[in-house]
Amino acid sequence: MSRAFLYLFVLIFLCCFNTPFVSCKGEEFFQSECLMVPASEFVNSLKATIDTVRQVTSIVSKFTSFFGDFRLSNAISDCLDLLDFSVDELDWTLSASQKPDGKSNSTGNLSSDLRTWLSGALINQETCIDGFEGTSSMVKSIVAGSLNQVSSLVRDILGKVRPIPDAKKSKGSGSKGPGGGRKLIAHELKAGFPNWIKSHERKLLQTTGGGVVASANVVVAADGTGNFTTIQEAVSAAPEFSTNRFVIYIKKGVYKEYVEISKKKWNVMMIGEGIGATIISGNRSFIDGWTTYRSATFAVKGRGFIARDITFENTAGPQKHQAVAFRSDSDLSVIYRCAIRGYQDTLYAHSMRQFYRECIITGTVDFMFGDSTSVFQSCQILARKGLPNQKNTITAHGRKDITEPTGFSIQFSNISAEPDALNTTENYLGRPWKLYSRTVIMQSYISNAIKPKGWLEWNGNFALDTLYYGEYMNYGPGAALGARVNWTGFHAINDSAVANNFTVAQFILGNLWLPSTGVKYTAGLEF
Repeated sequence: MSRAFLYLFVLIFLCCFNTPFVSCKGEEFFQSECLMVPASEFVNSLKATIDTVRQVTSIVSKFTSFFGDFRLSNAISDCLDLLDFSVDELDWTLSASQKPDGKSNSTGNLSSDLRTWLSGALINQETCIDGFEGTSSMVKSIVAGSLNQVSSLVRDILGKVRPIPDAKKSKGSGSKGPGGGRKLIAHELKAGFPNWIKSHERKLLQTTGGGVVASANVVVAADGTGNFTTIQEAVSAAPEFSTNRFVIYIKKGVYKEYVEISKKKWNVMMIGEGIGATIISGNRSFIDGWTTYRSATFAVKGRGFIARDITFENTAGPQKHQAVAFRSDSDLSVIYRCAIRGYQDTLYAHSMRQFYRECIITGTVDFMFGDSTSVFQSCQILARKGLPNQKNTITAHGRKDITEPTGFSIQFSNISAEPDALNTTENYLGRPWKLYSRTVIMQSYISNAIKPKGWLEWNGNFALDTLYYGEYMNYGPGAALGARVNWTGFHAINDSAVANNFTVAQFILGNLWLPSTGVKYTAGLEF
């Protein structure tokens, strides 16, 4: 079979079977397949919303010089950063809508891209409001009024984008693993490979020792043997909006600093010397006046971030409450063979599409939280001993609107507790932080550290009918479903087609972008 014929066959397959991988290319096709309204109406709504966000930014900025309160100042700074990021996400949506065939359109699946970016813009306002906890109620109410206006506009736009069909509803969809037919399509067409990725770069995640150092753009070493002694200096050296991978090699050591990769720093790759060897450590916390968002030891917004063989930690301790070790708004990002350690709110997977592979994640209350679309594969997830009589909840997903594509999917993982929390602490798989909280755990080992009911209420009956919590083919002493909660929103999944919707290939469209990173992954339900 000739290559030209193969390309033609694949294109016919994609069109005729209306798969979830419809690319929405071409203006007419974009309007008919990606939108529920005329494209002109969609674009005009985006432009009007961008103008509104800028007006709200002007209002919020007036509060920066009025108060000497540290916590309030942090909350205002968060809002300005988040509103600025919302403008970017709306601009990406606008640009892709006006140029559906644009080369920089992320995965190549425009429907997924638009819904991801709009969901990010939606959650930003909620995060801003959350940051005012413990501050002046007057300021919060003034700012919240303007932010709610923005949220309403973004929610309306998000509702105009057609969702990707569920795998169960799509002809020809199955649960193929990484050797399956859809991966072949992705490789053959190279559709959706980010245009800044070069083929040789995927080898970097599989390289060790001197090979990594030789490939690195810069080396960080606390002992002065590299280009920089701090990680933030190395990040500052990365070019903005790069179309090439910028590799930072971090030698072993404890780096006590707060690192932020801004929205302008695309395609940064950080490679350490192993979990427990390269450690980035901080101790900011809510009790000490930081907002949850700003308490992060390490934070990243720039697209296409990759980290390997690093420990991110927040050592504030359980008594300091919210204290984030790692926060991410990086779309199409990969965290590989890393440890993320803390107590309450350890991992803030805030927004966008994220993939975690072979990571160790530890904490106490809501220690995996946020409103991203994330898959955690082959990870070790451990509850820790917290405050006396404190109940641990592993996840607290923040999906606030039913139109959002967001959620957490945990697959092929080990869910347990550290030894001192096995018999002394009540541990649960999660609780609903927001109204449409969504978490699915499948094909994972669940130890007896997890209480038989599995899941915990947030506040009375809040969200118990609207959340989506699912379990599929888990095993271990804590995986029995007989005593699980009987909430309307809880699902004991027994249909592989339903479970397939939460796989790497379907949930984050991993076949369209993960191969180019070189990270290991399983596309479907087959290990």
